[in-house]
Amino acid sequence: MPVDRLLLPAAVRDALHERRAAGAPAEVCGVLVGDRAGSADSGGDTDGTGDGIEVTDAADRVAEAVPVANVAADVERRYELDPAETVAAVEDAEDRGRDVIGFYHSHPRGPAEPSETDRDRATWTGYVYAIVAPEGIVASRWTGESFRPLRVETP
Repeated sequence: MPVDRLLLPAAVRDALHERRAAGAPAEVCGVLVGDRAGSADSGGDTDGTGDGIEVTDAADRVAEAVPVANVAADVERRYELDPAETVAAVEDAEDRGRDVIGFYHSHPRGPAEPSETDRDRATWTGYVYAIVAPEGIVASRWTGESFRPLRVETP
C-alpha cells in the first residue's frame, strides 16, 4: 500500500476553515483543484524492506478549493455537491490545465474522519476526499472499497 501525501498550502487550509465556520451549522463542500501526482496505486514494495509498503515522494498538490453549493435535503447532516456547479468547476480546472484532485466537505461539529455516509456515497475512485472539522483537516483517497488516509502537509 502506497504512503501518500496531500500538500495543502496554508492559504487554502485557512480558507477551508473560514468556509466551515461561516457555513455552520450546514456542511459546506467543493472541489479541490491543483496538480495530481498520478496513480499511486501501482502496488509493490519499492523500498526493498519486504513489508509491502510502497514509499513514494508522490503528493497531490492543492492549488485552490472551489466552493460548490450543498444541495442536500438536510444540509446540517449531509452534503451533496450541486451537479451543475461541480461540472463547471471541473471544466474550468481542465480549461486552465489543472487537475481535479478531489472534493472537500465540512463536519461542522466533528469528527474529523469519514462517516459511514461518506463511505457509502464516495464514487470517484483514486480521488481525494477531505473533511474540514473544527479539530483540523483530514484527507483520504477513495480506493473504490474504502478510504486510505493521507498525510496532509503544508508546504
